[in-house]
Amino acid sequence: SLSRYGAMGVSALSAATPRDEGVAAGAWSYQVKHTGVYWEIGWYNTDVENGFPVAIMLQYGHGTGTGGYVAGQDYINPVIKPIFDQIADAVWREVTRG
Repeated sequence: SLSRYGAMGVSALSAATPRDEGVAAGAWSYQVKHTGVYWEIGWYNTDVENGFPVAIMLQYGHGTGTGGYVAGQDYINPVIKPIFDQIADAVWREVTRG
């Protein structure tokens, strides 16, 4: 069932990624891992320029080649938090069901 949330996250992150960065918007993916009793979901962006992840540059800002600075834009946290909340609610319902 985490795959459902993974796909929701990819869709939300893709839609929220600033559009002048078309490659970054389309480069989101997710992975669900199961290790022992633990489950993990991770979202990834494969757009890299000059060895640096574009999604991170957009989120936190970056220096320019001419000495300037481009401020970051928090676009990840606002769209991923509601998905975390949905996961937490679903897990809580499952734990308290009985």
